[in-house]
Amino acid sequence: MVKRDRRIQWVAGSAVVLALLFAGVATVASARDGADHAAAPAPRTPAVDSADAGFARDMAIHHQQAVEMSFIVRDRTKDEEVRRLAYDIANTQANQRGMMLGWLDLWELPKAAAGQEPMAWMAAGHEGHTMDGMAGMGAGYRAHDGSLMPGMATRTELDRLRRANGKKAEILYLQLMADHHKGGIAMARGCAGLCTVKVEKRLAQGMVEAQQSELDMMARMLAARGAKPRS
Repeated sequence: MVKRDRRIQWVAGSAVVLALLFAGVATVASARDGADHAAAPAPRTPAVDSADAGFARDMAIHHQQAVEMSFIVRDRTKDEEVRRLAYDIANTQANQRGMMLGWLDLWELPKAAAGQEPMAWMAAGHEGHTMDGMAGMGAGYRAHDGSLMPGMATRTELDRLRRANGKKAEILYLQLMADHHKGGIAMARGCAGLCTVKVEKRLAQGMVEAQQSELDMMARMLAARGAKPRS
């Protein structure tokens, strides 16, 4: 019963955080629209095949799995350090996912682009010109067993996490999340270099810095449990 109460508290708390976040974003956006409408020209809407739209779509999917893994491990261990990290990742990435899906709605673009492979937006820069250092990111990755992009866990790995308990669950979660963050950082660096919407570029750069910090933390947590990130 205590476990169920804690689960309800976590979910309820996350809902409150999300509600407050979106309420604040809506208020700020409304105020800015009123103040700047006459002075500033309307921003250019990204194209459906742009880096801006591609990053928002792909990272929303990538983030959703991180949230899922974090909720799984919460129920597989009582270790407060791991549960605290999982809580932070779930809240942060759920909030960011909501922002990116909101941008797609604002741009009137689909959340799933038919005929476009995941991460295709990273292969070329603006106007079709390849951007140095970006073309190889994710190139040649073959989706398999539910893993659509680099860093994403497979269905088999998620099933293993659901069956694990205690220390085994902690280690597997930290290893899977470390892989997940590495893939996410590569995507975020791609957007920081290719995206044109300033607020999205700032979000992407913030993801790089925050997830790198969490990668360092997870390496220390794995070492404390006699394990290390997967090669």
